[in-house]
Amino acid sequence: MSEELSFDASKARIAAASHYLAGGVSSNFRLGIAPTPLVFNRADGPYLIDVDGNRLIDYYLGMGPMILGHTPADVIAAATAQMGDGLLYGGQSTPEAEAARLVCEMVPCAERMRFCSSGSEAVQVALRLARTATGRRVIVKFAGHYHGWFDNILWSTTPPPGANGPVAGSLGQATETSEIEVLEWNDLPALQARLARGDVAGVIMEPIMCNQGAIFPRPGYLEGARAACTAAGTVLIFDEVITGFRVSPGGAQQLLGVTPDLATFAKAMANGFPVAAIAGRAELMELVTKGVVHGGTYNGQAVTMAACVAALRRLGDPATLAGIAPRGQRLMVGIQAAFDGAGIAANVGGLPQIFHVALGLSSRPRNWADLGRMNRPRYIAFTTALLRHGVRALERGAWFLSTEHDDAVIDATLVAIGKAIKEI
Repeated sequence: MSEELSFDASKARIAAASHYLAGGVSSNFRLGIAPTPLVFNRADGPYLIDVDGNRLIDYYLGMGPMILGHTPADVIAAATAQMGDGLLYGGQSTPEAEAARLVCEMVPCAERMRFCSSGSEAVQVALRLARTATGRRVIVKFAGHYHGWFDNILWSTTPPPGANGPVAGSLGQATETSEIEVLEWNDLPALQARLARGDVAGVIMEPIMCNQGAIFPRPGYLEGARAACTAAGTVLIFDEVITGFRVSPGGAQQLLGVTPDLATFAKAMANGFPVAAIAGRAELMELVTKGVVHGGTYNGQAVTMAACVAALRRLGDPATLAGIAPRGQRLMVGIQAAFDGAGIAANVGGLPQIFHVALGLSSRPRNWADLGRMNRPRYIAFTTALLRHGVRALERGAWFLSTEHDDAVIDATLVAIGKAIKEI
């Protein structure tokens, strides 16, 4: 790897594109990347090749989806074959039904399911189903958990310390909050007390808090939440957009042994193709045939469904995720050891397929309040230095692994980490 990579061409391309694309990008989550948002020419396995010619080891993985790497031959072949038979039918395709069958066989809660185009959309279906099924309006979510960018759920994703009540996530966001309440995650008594009032339609949570951090539920927390929701007649919704098909073939619900009423999925399920899903109990899902509107021109689009089938067949083989585990574990241990050796407080936690690095924390975080104490500016300095040494990692602290991150890639990453730590 080069000692000091240059990103001048990316910087120039972003500046030029800004005359047409607002900010030079099409998602706010690609803004503000240090030293500049990057522009890429191609990808190969665990690598991205940018317009400056830099070959970067990639731990963004498209912000999660590319669990089989950037160029999986089987997924690409399936999509290519389907393109020869048509793109969008305005009707159903053969691979759509096959993909649905695979989801229902793999996911514990999935008695029925529907496809969407994004995780944000899938969450909206879940909220409608919960409100229809219960006749109630209030949705409970948790500080630090992200469930999409729509007005009714973009609350308290990164609230300031001591925030009282829901905190809006965007300028211009609709400000009506009577139907949303925010609690601290991993506090079972607080959730039980709120549900006991009998007016909550649904509780939505990441079963493992992965959008911010990679935090496990406390022992008994998910089981207690499940029991409290059942007792209160409240719909329990797991947002498995990140964890689904990544932490186990059946998602976090399979790994942790707690089955929600509904769950949302996206990212890894189609390895880079825009596929998402809502799945759950049959009587809840069948409400979309009885007045709950769920639509979308691109839902179940044939090419994406062909890719989804190929990806799910790979991910349904336990050996696929098991192959990632030892290398991800070695990387986690190596990162923790590197920071410990440098005398820098850091916590590396999560799973080998998705983990989080938090600088400034000497103990495991349990919720957003704990995680909010991490030293974010120093971590961004670290990822910026790391990029100069050929490794691309998300500035929010998440590290995604793929099947293509082999031992040689892990070795090269650990060398770059050592150099970047010296620079901060």
